[in-house]
Amino acid sequence: MTEQDETNKPKPRLVFKDPFEQQTSDDTDRGWGEPQGGRGLDWYLDQRPPHHGEK
Repeated sequence: MTEQDETNKPKPRLVFKDPFEQQTSDDTDRGWGEPQGGRGLDWYLDQRPPHHGEK
């Protein structure tokens, strides 16, 4: 190859993506070991702190 061929060759580009654009598995309930689907009223009532009174 000649020196001119080297200068016409496109240089590789570095592409940096914003890591905050992608959701990781620990951003989801599934990543925390929760079953798929929504949480029902029973789950919320079970999570009520004791200082909020009886169920």
